[in-house]
Amino acid sequence: MSLPGVLLAPEHHWTCPNCSATHVTREARPHTPFHSCRGLRGLTAPFVAAGTKAKVEAREREDYVGADRAAVDGEGRPVMSVVTTRDTGQDCAVLAPCATATSERE
Repeated sequence: MSLPGVLLAPEHHWTCPNCSATHVTREARPHTPFHSCRGLRGLTAPFVAAGTKAKVEAREREDYVGADRAAVDGEGRPVMSVVTTRDTGQDCAVLAPCATATSERE
């Protein structure tokens, strides 16, 4: 005789160390939700697991932007990445510039 199994949907609680945003997910696989963070001037930043001591910070782009379409924060400053630092290590979300192309017609 086979008994039906019970599938539990794990509930994960997330917070942001830079703003008051919170989030709840019900995903069994490893994941990290992102949000538009008011504390990082509108940049897309990851949540951290509730109760985790972490620092999430934007790293400004330090080279010449020129004609690149670089990611910018709410104040127009170019940003190259968002780094999450925990006691166990670092994660980095890179904000690469978008490629552009032009066409010349004869």
